[in-house]
Amino acid sequence: MSCIHNTPLPCFSASSSSFPRRNRCASFKSRIHCTLGGTVAEPKSTTSAEPLLLNAVRGEDVERPPVWLMRQAGRYMKSYQVICEKYPSFRQRSENTDLVVEISLQPWKVFKPDGVILFSDILTPLSGMNIPFDIVKGKGPIIANPISEASQVNEVREFVPEENVPYVGEALTILRKEVDNKAAVLGFVGAPFTLASYVVEGGSSKHFSKIKRLAFSQPKVLHALLQKFTSSMARYVQYQADNGAQAVQIFDSWATELSPVDFEEFSLPYLKQIVESVKKTHPDLPLILYASGSGGLLERLASTGVDVVSLDWTVDMAEGRRRLGADVAVQGNVDPGVLFGSKEFITKRINDTVKKAGKGKHILNLGHGIVVGTPEENVAHFFEVAKGIRY
Repeated sequence: MSCIHNTPLPCFSASSSSFPRRNRCASFKSRIHCTLGGTVAEPKSTTSAEPLLLNAVRGEDVERPPVWLMRQAGRYMKSYQVICEKYPSFRQRSENTDLVVEISLQPWKVFKPDGVILFSDILTPLSGMNIPFDIVKGKGPIIANPISEASQVNEVREFVPEENVPYVGEALTILRKEVDNKAAVLGFVGAPFTLASYVVEGGSSKHFSKIKRLAFSQPKVLHALLQKFTSSMARYVQYQADNGAQAVQIFDSWATELSPVDFEEFSLPYLKQIVESVKKTHPDLPLILYASGSGGLLERLASTGVDVVSLDWTVDMAEGRRRLGADVAVQGNVDPGVLFGSKEFITKRINDTVKKAGKGKHILNLGHGIVVGTPEENVAHFFEVAKGIRY
């Protein structure tokens, strides 16, 4: 099969038999690959038997980019739909150890991704923080008593994951045993500003007028709430790592609704706090940061100290790589809509993304979660092509 490009970057093949797995990769060990003026750090030699995803993030020499997909366990899978019919409540599905494990493993059993992410929700900790909520089909998250004043913030409790969500730890422990290091087990948490957005807005929002009103008229109140989420989420990351998560992704989905100057006040300091706290206790735990629509904030995201910045599809991968620099790994960033295209089109976009990312420190993923209604066979094709690539 022919190479997908004619640049100085190494050839990629969609066929696993096109290049031997390890011996020919050695010829690239001394090379540094340039991407629109940026560089990818020279890979280190692989010395561990850890999952491919961890080796890639740490800059070790890998034969291909690891691949997993956000929302890879979800409504596009028929097997998941069967569970939904039996257990119609999302919280029932996501707060039961056996169901969490079963759903988390559904894509693993079918596609064998390089990352198996816990089936849960970023809002799962809220009940333990004295913030009642529900996730209603067709409506999304509903916060029973949206926060708007200092007295309500005072009632928010610090999150104690061992007591509030023991099923998360139990599920992660089981997943580690089931996956058996053939893939990395991933945990995740919501970032402070995104969690605050939900509890202040009362759910999802289009204009984020309530959280911005609080930020700009009562900043001390919002900062107090953000601090509670920060200490709680740092503890949650540590808890997940202690129970089996080999990497943790932080979702700051709504931070990009802030201007850069406001991001620096209401999101960035708290993300840095989480990273610093976690790195003190778990210095080798890879942390991934994702924020949709983050093209204007990439350098600021990298400044948090995370190991990986996950790009959405609106950012050109080569440009993102250049802006982030050689020390930060990247994740992404195929448009989820591509999975509605032909298999040839999907293959082309995968190869284009991998080419632009260059060799090493890249996790192949979508630029957002899988969209409901995505053909399951196209997801299978995505993984087949991705796992057949060789540097």
